[in-house]
This record gives sequence, structure tokens and C-alpha cells, in this order.
Amino acid sequence: MFAGLMSLLPIAAAHAQADEIQVYTGELAGVHEASLTLHANYTPRGIKVAGIPGGVVTDHSVNGTFEWAYGVNEWFEAGLYLPVYSITRDGSVLLDGGKVRALFAVPHAELRSFFYGVNFEYSRNAKHWDTSRYSGEIRPIVGVRRGPWDFIANPIFDTSFDGVGALVFAPSFRVAKNITPEFAVALEQYSEFGQINGFAPRGEQPQSLFAVTDISRGTFSMEFGVGYGFTDASDRVVLKTILARSF
Repeated sequence: MFAGLMSLLPIAAAHAQADEIQVYTGELAGVHEASLTLHANYTPRGIKVAGIPGGVVTDHSVNGTFEWAYGVNEWFEAGLYLPVYSITRDGSVLLDGGKVRALFAVPHAELRSFFYGVNFEYSRNAKHWDTSRYSGEIRPIVGVRRGPWDFIANPIFDTSFDGVGALVFAPSFRVAKNITPEFAVALEQYSEFGQINGFAPRGEQPQSLFAVTDISRGTFSMEFGVGYGFTDASDRVVLKTILARSF
């Protein structure tokens, strides 16, 4: 299985919305193994004003993507997000863009007590999805495993390719307990502090906490999470589902 099975990204942002809510764990698809992951995030209690001009109002909307992945070798996984989509509160279906990614990680991270990696993404965005036509992500992955417990950090930097000072710092964290090899529960925290040349005031920073369950059986896995936002810049309640199958 691969990192896309496990969860989460920030819920809301001033410059863009979320299609993938996920903490990367460093796990990769097997060599020459293909995977498909379906992301769907529903916001029953969200912000009622679009974050960008002409953008999707998150309240009562569904955002997500189809994530395709392929294990090139033991330390490199290639991925494609297509399509990125939204279903608005009035039932309109929108195509938001697409992304390509390259995920590099220490082989067999799921078996290690210390693991690490980095993910790179390049996106082409619809105008209603992001103020920048092109954007990217740099996502380091650092994790420690102690018995049934996993502690994982993704100190993410988002970019619109407009300078180092304009990088947006959006870290996410995961603490999980593996009850059995096929079942885990976790808490995941998502933040977006703003550009590194000047963080936004706390009330304008999306800050959310998710309670998550993960279930896997053979080549299939499922994750369900309930998130609560703590600031005015956060959607108050978000439900997220991730369904994954490897081939």
C-alpha cells in the first residue's frame, strides 16, 4: 500500500481549498504495483463565504480527487491526481484541475522504527479553485514508531512559485495506535500559518483536529475521519473518507 492510504492535509486555506486531507506516512506502493485512492470530503458545517473570488463555498460541499499511483522502485512512487473535483451545495459538479507528484521515501517505512521521505507536487488549477494557475507542494515526512504507536510529522510548504518568502507553512501531524495489523485509530492535526515572511494572525489561520479510523484488508483499505475547526478561518465540521485499492 502507499502513503495515500493514511490521511490528511489542511482543511481550508485563504488561497486554495482542500481536495486531499491526509498525513503522509512514508509508505510506498510495491514495485510495479498500481493503486487507486478515492478522496471525498464533505463539509456539513463550513465557511459560508468563498475563500477566493468566484471560489467554491465549502459549507455543504464535497471536495475530493481520484489519486492514481505507481511504485517505480523501492524508494520512488509516482502519482497523478485526476480529476480534482467539487460538488457545490447547489449540486453543481466542477472540475478543479489536476496534479502530478513524486514521492521519495526510505524503503519499507511501515517496518521501521524511524522513517523519512519527501513528496513533491505540481498542480494546474482552475480559476475557481486557486488564485494561482500553477502551484506546488514540498512535503517532508518524518516518523517514529514505538510498539503500536506511530508519531508522524509533515512540515509542508506550499508555493505559487512567487518567491521563497511567499512559501506557505502548513504542517500536519498524526499520532496513531495500531490496535491490530488491520485496524488503527488516530488523531491528526492540520494547520496553515501563512507565508513564512509573515504568519497570519491566529484567528486567520486554519487550525483543525481530526479523529480517524483506518481499516485495511488485503488490497483494500478504508479511512474515515471527523474533523473540528478551532478558528474562524476553519470549517467547523468536516467528514472525510478515503477508499484505496492496489492492483
